[in-house]
Amino acid sequence: MKKSVIFLTLILSIFPFPVKAENIAHLSQLLRTKQCQECDLSQAGLVMANLSGANLVGANLVGANLSRANLTGANLSYANLTGASLHGANLAGVNLTGAILNQTDLRNARVIGATFENTDLNNAQIDGIVGISNDAFSAEQFFSWALAEDRQGNYPQALNHYNTAIELDPNMASAYLARGIIRARYDRMDIALEDFTKAKTIYTKENNEEGLTLASQFVELSQAKIENPRQPLGQNQGSPRFVQAVGGILPFVFRFFGF
Repeated sequence: MKKSVIFLTLILSIFPFPVKAENIAHLSQLLRTKQCQECDLSQAGLVMANLSGANLVGANLVGANLSRANLTGANLSYANLTGASLHGANLAGVNLTGAILNQTDLRNARVIGATFENTDLNNAQIDGIVGISNDAFSAEQFFSWALAEDRQGNYPQALNHYNTAIELDPNMASAYLARGIIRARYDRMDIALEDFTKAKTIYTKENNEEGLTLASQFVELSQAKIENPRQPLGQNQGSPRFVQAVGGILPFVFRFFGF
């Protein structure tokens, strides 16, 4: 008897029962009819399932595994997909209006023609996602991605994200400032100066003293470089303000952008 108890305890420790199992009735209904509006499908295992055209309006799909599933044309409006995996899934034409996509894994998913109205994708994982339009994300999200690429030295990709952030929010001073820094890296001081000047104007209107100070320093830096293009950065002895800007600006930049 004691050996049996010990063996059972060992099995349970290695293969613990889940706290919450799938709702078998709702899962069966979905697979049989593809009609499961407001169903409880939390933690459901639906890897590679064929759910094309399925009606999942308002369904609870928290933690569900829909990796590589075919959801072409499905209606997932107002569904809760928190923590769900749609990694590599086919979401072409899917209606995700009002869906909750908090920490949802959408990596490598195909979303061509999908509807994301009133859907917040800012906390979803979207690396490698295919077919999504820029207006599905906020300017802040593109700016965040740009900073991440910037930190890794992927300047062309960072530049693309800064451009998109500015397209979505023409008054995002930080995006102009960061884009100007990248342009300056490529010695495009003329257009970098335009970005720094734009950032300075916006920071002035916003009464953002820290941003204004930083933008002003870069304006001075750019002007000095344009006046003496052959001098390396930090070695223009004819422009004291230029030297001062170079000496003190980098720590300020890192702190301002959270590097």
